[in-house]
Amino acid sequence: MTEPTLQDIYAARTRVYRALKPTPLLRYPLLAQETGLDVYVKHENHNPTGAFKVRGGLNLIGGLSAEERRGVITATTGNHGQSIALACAREGVPCTIVVPQGNNPEKNAAMRAYGAELIEFGKDFDEAREKVEQLQRERRLRYVHSANEPLLIAGVATYGLEIFEELPDVETILVPIGGGSGACGCALVRTALGSRAKVIGVQAANADAFARSWRGRSRVVGDTAATFAEGMATRVTFDFTFGILQRELDDIVTLTEAELADGVRLALRTTHNLAEGAGAAALAAATKLRAELSGKKTVCVMSGGNIDRATLTKILTS
Repeated sequence: MTEPTLQDIYAARTRVYRALKPTPLLRYPLLAQETGLDVYVKHENHNPTGAFKVRGGLNLIGGLSAEERRGVITATTGNHGQSIALACAREGVPCTIVVPQGNNPEKNAAMRAYGAELIEFGKDFDEAREKVEQLQRERRLRYVHSANEPLLIAGVATYGLEIFEELPDVETILVPIGGGSGACGCALVRTALGSRAKVIGVQAANADAFARSWRGRSRVVGDTAATFAEGMATRVTFDFTFGILQRELDDIVTLTEAELADGVRLALRTTHNLAEGAGAAALAAATKLRAELSGKKTVCVMSGGNIDRATLTKILTS
């Protein structure tokens, strides 16, 4: 697999901007006051699917060959799946999606609304992914991996271009990591543009396989991914994105479930945005790294706004 170049990322804009507009990059006085930081929020939650992943889906599905357009299949906990389902609906490509049993019901409903066939299987994302790999062979469909896809990374990276074009003197960017496509896209753009900004990943402490692998000498597989932040709930690392981030990522921070919940409340209280766990993770991480980030122009990527009602109720009443 070949890493996307800056030219590939600029080219991806053509497909992405057929369906999307650049998302806002906003500074909130209340957020600055509460955190004591010069922090901007990149609102990927304002995309049609409520997450940055739609950019990758639009670029990848838009670039399929005639043979591949007979149908695609993928695994997801929701945001990646919505991305692929929306893009397939626009391009007239049949779409099958496997989600874990007990997955966010509102994300499931959104994928079905885009016309995807939804299959519920397994205890978590990684078991759903293994089911996809079996079905892909049986049905002869184009398997769209949630991370190991250069066209997906190039599409996602368009949000990185927007950050650096609007705020070229940014010093730190905090971005959540599940499969790693969002952090890859941002870091690749940073390096290609010659910026000295640091890109820091954020993970849930209860699903920290990437963090332990990145910090250690070998890649690890987690036993569980017991976090309400399903956008970061993976037990494994992926070859393509991990290879890029081994080289490109500057640091990573992990958050407890309580810290992630604090992030959701912080987003609602200071920006009036409804963020899911992964979407609010960057804000929670900025708060945790307050001393380190003091005086630095910081961007927090709000990557997802698809929190379900039951989870939100629990967070707001605890």
